[in-house]
Amino acid sequence: MKHIILTTITAATLVIGHAQARDSYDHIRFGVDVPYEPMEYRTPDGELTGFDIDLGNALCEQMEVTCEWVEQQWDGIIPGLLARNYDAIMSSMTINDERRAQVLFTDSYLTVPSAWFGPVDVEFEEVNEANLEGLTLGVQRGTLQDNYATDFYGDIATVRRYASVDDMLLDMEAERVDIVFVNYPVGKTTLLDSERSEYRVIGDMINEPYEYFGDGLAIALRPRDEGLAERFNAALAAVKEDGTYDLIHERYFGDE
Repeated sequence: MKHIILTTITAATLVIGHAQARDSYDHIRFGVDVPYEPMEYRTPDGELTGFDIDLGNALCEQMEVTCEWVEQQWDGIIPGLLARNYDAIMSSMTINDERRAQVLFTDSYLTVPSAWFGPVDVEFEEVNEANLEGLTLGVQRGTLQDNYATDFYGDIATVRRYASVDDMLLDMEAERVDIVFVNYPVGKTTLLDSERSEYRVIGDMINEPYEYFGDGLAIALRPRDEGLAERFNAALAAVKEDGTYDLIHERYFGDE
């Protein structure tokens, strides 16, 4: 009986110890998919920067921990988190019910719409089945934009999926894709504000239905890391309170 009790106490102690270890990170590894300016990208000299990067670093400073950024392509980013290749995902990930079944989210830190982008000479102003029939649509594989375009227009248009936004945009420049669907800040910076050929937004900004576009962007964690989520939420509230968040937001989005 004493052996059984001792074994039980030891097992319980190990569980508590593991839980405490999960909650007491002093070095946090963020998984991030690069490059998606202005959210996460490299400067010409190779420095990693962007809204997500600066905000993540500010949160780590507020939490008094060091942080590290681990690059991972999007279609493997949640599996990489669950495999413990990093401790958190901070890469413009939208909160939605499908992802909630796999990961734990912090509070939202930003809400951004998605938008269709195409050449300035596209002959329609609204995105609907009649206008998209027979076209080739570009999306990044495994994103909410992929799910939305496939479900709404996959039967009447060809949805072409890419590992990166850069590959998708190159195909649009080569006229292998007619229009693309990406989150608005990425499309604005990469197409509207760049030296590429002339492009424009087609139709309205899109942020619904809810099952696709969810509750905004958040940091994703492994489901058992409730304590770490609480620390991130407290840090996010603090950087919003002291003005750090507003400075970072203005740096990348101006008055938008």
